Amino acid sequence: MNRLFHPHLLSLSRPQVPLRSVFESLFARNGRNSLYGFRTFCTGQDLTTKKCVPCDTKDLRPMAEDSAKHLMPKVVGWDLVNENGILKLNRSLKVKSFTKGLELFKLVADVAEAEGHHPDLHLVGWNNVQIEICTHAVGGLTENDFILAAKINRLDMHHLLRRKISA
Repeated sequence: MNRLFHPHLLSLSRPQVPLRSVFESLFARNGRNSLYGFRTFCTGQDLTTKKCVPCDTKDLRPMAEDSAKHLMPKVVGWDLVNENGILKLNRSLKVKSFTKGLELFKLVADVAEAEGHHPDLHLVGWNNVQIEICTHAVGGLTENDFILAAKINRLDMHHLLRRKISA
């Protein structure tokens, strides 16, 4: 019999799984806040345990400034910036040298690539790294931006910086 067609899986007369697990799968898919598989707003969950989701949907909208301010305590060291009506997360770091700045770029790039969400990275002068995060596809901030910022905060970058950071 074809592996894709199992009559016992299609039975509607007797549930094969408890209704509670069906309910939980609808509202908490993969440990994320979701409703019928659609991502909802971030709750008290640690942002570093979440994964950035693709932002190729037409329904995705940038978050309001109040929502962004609510999440700011979860990304210590980042600033919320309103640039011509577009909200962004910014962080500036002083590195020990030009090459240490490039090493920091590589660390951030690895995290960003794993998340499929990419920040703007700037090396200003020889030792000032600036990281700017927003979701360009929606013209503002989404939960993805906060997830990426939280994961960048977890990077071991102390050996690259001029002075220790407290984030």
